[in-house]
Amino acid sequence: MNSSEMTHIHNVPLEPLDIISGFEVRPGFFGTMGATLIPCGVSFTIQSHGATSCELLLFHKSEDEPYAVLKFPENYKIGCVYSMIVFYLDITDVEYAYRLDGPFDEKKGYRFDSKRILLDPYAKAVSGQSNWGYNTNYNRGYRARVVRSNFDWGTAYHASIPMEDLVIYETHVRGFTKDRSSGVSHPGTFRGLREKIPYLKELGVNAVELMPIFEFDEMRDVRVVNDRKLLDYWGYNPVCFFAPNTSYAAFSEDNQEGRELKLLIKALHDNGMEIILDVVFNHTAEGNEMGPCFSFKGFDNNIYYLLTPDGHYYNFSGCGNTLNCNHPVVQQMILDCLRYWATEYRIDGFRFDLATILGRNEDGSPMNQPPLLRSLAFDSILGNVKLIAEAWDAGGLYQVGSFPSWKRWAEWNGRYRDDMRRFLKGDSGCAAIAAQRIIGSPDLYDPINRGLNASINFLTCHDGFTLYDLYSYNAKHNEDNGWDNTDGTDDNNSWNCGAEGETNDEGVHSLRMRMIKNACAVLLCSRGTPMFLSGDEFGDTRFGNNNPYCQDNIISWLDWTLLKKNHDLFGFFQYMIQFRKNHPVIRRNLEASLTGYPYASIHGVRPNEPDYSVDSHVICVLYAGYDPADEKEDLVYLAVNTYWEPVTLTLPPLPNGISWKIAVNTGDPGQNYFSKGNMPDAGNHILMKERSVIVLEA
Repeated sequence: MNSSEMTHIHNVPLEPLDIISGFEVRPGFFGTMGATLIPCGVSFTIQSHGATSCELLLFHKSEDEPYAVLKFPENYKIGCVYSMIVFYLDITDVEYAYRLDGPFDEKKGYRFDSKRILLDPYAKAVSGQSNWGYNTNYNRGYRARVVRSNFDWGTAYHASIPMEDLVIYETHVRGFTKDRSSGVSHPGTFRGLREKIPYLKELGVNAVELMPIFEFDEMRDVRVVNDRKLLDYWGYNPVCFFAPNTSYAAFSEDNQEGRELKLLIKALHDNGMEIILDVVFNHTAEGNEMGPCFSFKGFDNNIYYLLTPDGHYYNFSGCGNTLNCNHPVVQQMILDCLRYWATEYRIDGFRFDLATILGRNEDGSPMNQPPLLRSLAFDSILGNVKLIAEAWDAGGLYQVGSFPSWKRWAEWNGRYRDDMRRFLKGDSGCAAIAAQRIIGSPDLYDPINRGLNASINFLTCHDGFTLYDLYSYNAKHNEDNGWDNTDGTDDNNSWNCGAEGETNDEGVHSLRMRMIKNACAVLLCSRGTPMFLSGDEFGDTRFGNNNPYCQDNIISWLDWTLLKKNHDLFGFFQYMIQFRKNHPVIRRNLEASLTGYPYASIHGVRPNEPDYSVDSHVICVLYAGYDPADEKEDLVYLAVNTYWEPVTLTLPPLPNGISWKIAVNTGDPGQNYFSKGNMPDAGNHILMKERSVIVLEA
């Protein structure tokens, strides 16, 4: 709502001017899309460039047929915007939708149908979705509800955490606590996640990245395989961008949808944590020509989607359609949406699924300076919000290292994942590239043009193996998905350590735990922002399924009994996160070290002699700097041996009075260095066990 409209409300009483279908009405707020609650009624505003007429449908709660149909008069339209205030509505009993008339010509992209019930693209809440696994909208169409914006954030201020100081924990709202082993009182909900904040704080992470929470229909493509009901569990098929998924609420929130989410966000902020949303602006759940028409197709199909010259849908998303992100109308909608989440929900960051689509032109070609990405980078409301791109899409566009950034966009560094997985499992010829990944991938992200915070480093995420499965399976095992194990990537760069899947072999189990610790130590000692998948910290498994997008069961739900079983692993993650926090030299360039060592340098089994030969399996990285905050030198030495035999390291010399202490040695099964007093001296030489990582501090 703009300032003049607000002034109108406060200084001049709004009075009805007309009666339509028995309701007192007047023209509404043309500059404010969606349903806006005001003291005397509701302003309903939508836009369509191709429609010839528009009707507002009002339903009693949960009823199939509208109790009122209000057609917008011509004087209730300015340009392509329809707006009407309907007075004296009882919003607790109202659901609303639209019908639009206009041309139908599929080859030209027009799909108007005057009988089609359409969901408001700017709806703040979608009805009929609140019970997980049950959708009432199939036969009656989607409807929206009017939301009160009355959550009291108080005077609390949450300072933005610098990108390099984040440790990101990716999780799924439902899967995080749905299993009874989670011990929460409201499993699978925002409230259940809030109950686990003490756990997250104990672990030490300071940013939670949630998989999609925009309203989606988990019953989309429901089927039964091996006596299991398979759903659209992950939620990467948005129904509405402005509405939270009501099935993630523990209780009904009619007209206050999003309250439990806001309570979660406030609690995270109160505990020093940020929240990042995984957002899907590359496609919608309407699919291709064979898919449903419930919102965007019926408003302006040829505007909202990328269409071929003959009216078919480009499919750069792999999900049937592709949003036309750089059309001015769609660009504005995405900007409005992100501003809404940043202001109404106080979201700290957004991770953009298949983000290269956001940089495609209307013909599908990549743009040099996409206007949407530029607008988001320089938007004032989003000025402190993290913008993170998944810099590839299903159409083959791969922009890791070259995503348009304006020094504002960070990237999921897929090259870090792939290169480090190969190196850590012992592949030959990977030492040189692994060294680049550890020091922040300067070969991809030029510090001058991209800054020092462009790389989000990860080895695991929702898509692919868990960290435990990465070292338990040589191949994917997706048979339970019902596609004959053809779905999911075959390029896992995994190693089962000698046995495929679960085993009673203690030697194999011990090696797996060491490999997981190796991966954890390297990730948290790498320049860039570390991210890992929830459950990795206690060895959660998906039983070899690397694409459990449809598995709403123990395959995807965290098994919290493993926390007790693998508590040593949890302690290691906890220790490494704190170690990273204790050493700013890992995260950023400090003042120049008085030792003369550069900010970051690469070494081999001997100082200043990195070995990049095909047969090299040892990389060492030295971070050095003077920390003015603590008035002391901060030196950390990371040594990684992925070879299957021990090696002896000669350590970089230090000035008199300074010595190397062993902070981490994954090759020592009895390691208990979890306080500085327990750290043994390393001397000038140190024997590294096969497939192990050592971290030293000076």
